[in-house]
Amino acid sequence: MRQRQVVQGTRRTREFEAFVAGASGRLLHTATLLTAEAPDHNPRARRLLTLALAHTYACWDRLRGEDPYDRTRQELALRYAHGTWRRHALLLRGRTHSAGPLAGLAPQERLIVVLRLYEGVAEEQAAALLGLPTERVGTICDRATATLLHPPREAAPTVVGAKAKVAAS
Repeated sequence: MRQRQVVQGTRRTREFEAFVAGASGRLLHTATLLTAEAPDHNPRARRLLTLALAHTYACWDRLRGEDPYDRTRQELALRYAHGTWRRHALLLRGRTHSAGPLAGLAPQERLIVVLRLYEGVAEEQAAALLGLPTERVGTICDRATATLLHPPREAAPTVVGAKAKVAAS
């Protein structure tokens, strides 16, 4: 009996390592997009991916035909949503400037854009995963896409001192 468990454990580990070798690059890119970090410096994305992969490994034997990539992506999205949305107010106060291409989006917008446009998840599946109505997911995705295509303009700096000097002359 002990020998059988060792063989099963070894097989499980090899299967999981093969999965990680094939999927970790894309999953890390997904996590990096979610956290809006620079691709060459992404500690939060790596931590997020590590936790999602650990969860997938823990339930590896219970997958029974389920796609491990989908399971890991789902866990990644849920961990991001739960961890980020709770701290969103704090992030706005102590705003750090992220270098990622999606840094201008709110966390919920980022999550939906990554799921829908980068990962190709159907609108209904994304809505079910996030517990939102399908129409809401579509609206958020449309708004975020418009923001990415046409970023808001920053207000032109006003020079109060220069106008006062010119008027005084």
